[in-house]
Amino acid sequence: MKLDGRVALISGGARGLGLAMAEVFVGEGARVMIADVLDIESAEAAQRLGNGAAWVHLDVTDETEWDRAVTTTVERFGHLDVLVNNAGTAEGAPLWEMSAESYRRVIDVNQVGVFLGMKAVVAAMTAAGRGSIINISSMDGLVGVPRIISYVASKWAVRGMTKAAAMELAPRNIRVNSIHPGNVHTLLAAVPGQDRAPVRAMIETATKRHAPMGRVGEASEIASMAVFLASDDSSYSTGSEFVADGGFTAGYPGPGSADPF
Repeated sequence: MKLDGRVALISGGARGLGLAMAEVFVGEGARVMIADVLDIESAEAAQRLGNGAAWVHLDVTDETEWDRAVTTTVERFGHLDVLVNNAGTAEGAPLWEMSAESYRRVIDVNQVGVFLGMKAVVAAMTAAGRGSIINISSMDGLVGVPRIISYVASKWAVRGMTKAAAMELAPRNIRVNSIHPGNVHTLLAAVPGQDRAPVRAMIETATKRHAPMGRVGEASEIASMAVFLASDDSSYSTGSEFVADGGFTAGYPGPGSADPF
C-alpha cells in the first residue's frame, strides 16, 4: 500500500493509460479523482473502482474547470497531494501541410493543459504540506519524430516546464517529475469511428525492430513508475525525466547490423 493516505487527481483518467494508473493507484491505497471530458466513461470507471474513486468533468484547456476539479477533489477526499497530468492528444501531417489551427489544438491540450493543471493544484498541495506532480510527456519529448511536429513540440515543452516548476515548488515540498513512455498498448486505443489497426501494426513493427527490448510496453509498467513518483520511494527526485520506452531512445544499431549484439 505505497499510496495509503494519498489523494490523486488524474486528468484523462477515463480510459487508456490514465485509467490504468487510476486502477493501480487505488490498489495501492490511494483515493483517486478521475478527471476527463468523457463523462460516461469516467462515471463507469469510478463505479468499478469503488469507494476509493470518484469522477469530475474536466476540459484541461479550461482554467475554470481545473479550479472546479481541484475543489471537488478536496471536498470529496479532504485534501490533494498527487496530480497526474495525463490528458493528451495528437494530430499528424507533414510540416508544410499542418494548419496553424491543428498545431494550436495540440499545444493547447498537451502544453497549456499541463501548465493549468500545475497552477491549479499549488494551493491545495501547499495546504496539504506535500505534493507530487507527475507530468506525462513521451519518448517524443526526448527525440524528434516526423509528421507530428505539434505533438513533439508539446512533449518537449512538458519536459522543460517540469524542470521549471520543480525549481519553483521545491520550497513548498512539492515535487515535479515527468514520465516519458514509449509505445504502450493502451496508448494505441482505437478512436471511435476510425480504423487504428494499420497504425497499431506499424507501431508494433517499428518497436520490435528498433527497441532493444523488442516489444510494446504495457500500461501497468507506466502505472508502476507513476506509483513510484507519487510515493515516498521517490522523495529525493524532482525535476527529472523517467523514461520507460524499452530502450527505444537509448541509441541505434551499427550500420548494416540487424542485431547490434
